[in-house]
Amino acid sequence: MKRGFYTIMSAQFFSSLADNALFVAAVELLRTGGAPEWQRAALVPMFALFYVILAPFVGAFADALPKGRVMFFSNAIKVVGCLMMLFGHHPLMAYAVVGLGAAAYSPAKYGILTELLPASQLVKANGWIEGLTITSIILGVLLGGQLVGPVLSGYLLSLNLPGVQNAAEASIAALVLIYVLAAWINTRIPHTGVAMRPLRQDPSKSLLSNTLALLPDFWNCSQRLWTDKLGQISLSTTTLFWGVSGNLRYIVLAWSAAALGYSTTQASSLVGVVAIGTAVGAVAASTYMKLETATRVIPLGIAMGVLVICMNFIDTIWIAVPFLILLGGLGGFLVVPMNALLQHRGHNLMGAGRSIAVQNFNEQACILLLGAFYSLSTKLGLSAFGAITLFGVAVAGIMWCIGRWHAYNCRHYPREVVRLRKIARQDDSH
Repeated sequence: MKRGFYTIMSAQFFSSLADNALFVAAVELLRTGGAPEWQRAALVPMFALFYVILAPFVGAFADALPKGRVMFFSNAIKVVGCLMMLFGHHPLMAYAVVGLGAAAYSPAKYGILTELLPASQLVKANGWIEGLTITSIILGVLLGGQLVGPVLSGYLLSLNLPGVQNAAEASIAALVLIYVLAAWINTRIPHTGVAMRPLRQDPSKSLLSNTLALLPDFWNCSQRLWTDKLGQISLSTTTLFWGVSGNLRYIVLAWSAAALGYSTTQASSLVGVVAIGTAVGAVAASTYMKLETATRVIPLGIAMGVLVICMNFIDTIWIAVPFLILLGGLGGFLVVPMNALLQHRGHNLMGAGRSIAVQNFNEQACILLLGAFYSLSTKLGLSAFGAITLFGVAVAGIMWCIGRWHAYNCRHYPREVVRLRKIARQDDSH
């Protein structure tokens, strides 16, 4: 790998570490503040909100500037969201601002890989960056759990930091420093040499009119991916995977409290256990899978859905830990090759930043809709066990449909599928 790849990985690690620790801190902030259960569940869709709203714009923005600079600005926005939590704004609103920073960060983070590396290294690069991201999730949720625990929070509260009155706020103040570190690393990311794609601006029109002019371009990019015979399969798979896994992060917290009687600090460790399995699966996929054979992992998505349902029958930690590792492993092995295939097709069809923005729109819209459904269901009395059952059935059923969709393409458009797989084997076409 090129040297710049390791700088990108370092920046991603610390930014993701803070994101996941902040989620635990925000849950605890709402809990200690007496907020109802549905508001804690609503943290997931609120984080996804700006991913959906700004998807037509952040991709073009990422392609118009050096991506290291975009990532720097994005981490600065996350710092603003943290400060809003500390100084009296509602945690849901402040967490949405952190999601705004993440929405701008993502097209640059993944888009720069396609600028820096050839197609033959994309699966490997995705495997390692996803593995590192999952590692940061593990450490992040553990860090968040410990920061709101009595030992570390007691030390932080003894510092008498401004705006800090309880354990959750003390942990948020500490996480600001990690975001600042990630932002500094962003400044060290080298320019890839790829020509920027400036935003098309008409001097005779207002800023709002020029901004809205990006909507037709985003719609065109979406159509290109959804009509591409491999792009549509990889996009639908990653959309479903991240929609479910994004919400499972909170569902595991709720399930561990209901099934095992765990506190926030204890439950956060189980989210890390799922992430361990995902990291192992991601690294394994980067070793054994190739870009042109990525669609072979579709059956793993069906198995993942069945395993989600089986969570309802676990009531002991000794079974839960290996089970959650297996569940995460299937997810990691599924998403890495599909994500790489989607990046490859998007880069060929429209450019890295725009492609990732389309991907984010679909994935985060799925997180937003499923999260809103879960939050509403919780408000109406649905238990964590009922939500897990619905999620598992949805995953298995939709992944089965995606598999049938790909089989249909192979039967009715064999030449096109073969042509696209041939392109995936050639670095020069990337």
